[in-house]
Amino acid sequence: LLRGTLSKRAVRVMTGLGKYFRQVDKNGNGFLSQAAFKEALKAFHLEVPEEDFESLWLILDENKSNEVDYGEFTRAVFGEMNEYRKAFVRKAYMKLDFNKTGSVPMVDIRKCYCAR
Repeated sequence: LLRGTLSKRAVRVMTGLGKYFRQVDKNGNGFLSQAAFKEALKAFHLEVPEEDFESLWLILDENKSNEVDYGEFTRAVFGEMNEYRKAFVRKAYMKLDFNKTGSVPMVDIRKCYCAR
């Protein structure tokens, strides 16, 4: 969808959508229903005709769960990460997962990361 160099507006929209997704994700499971996803697009003035939305939804809902997560959405928009970025993310994850459990609680992330 958005390959190559992203405009400043595209980056702002993607960042804003990520924040919006977290706000409307009432149960905190990281997934949005089809209706909630439509509302998110409307909130960011990304009007999509119904037939195009159905095609988009088929792409985003890869696992046919009738929900989409932000990760699926960003992969559909940006594509997969290149090997350099994957290695960088793996290295960061290994530092965050101090107990080597395979998952990182938010409390551990807060200990290592400051968004200021």
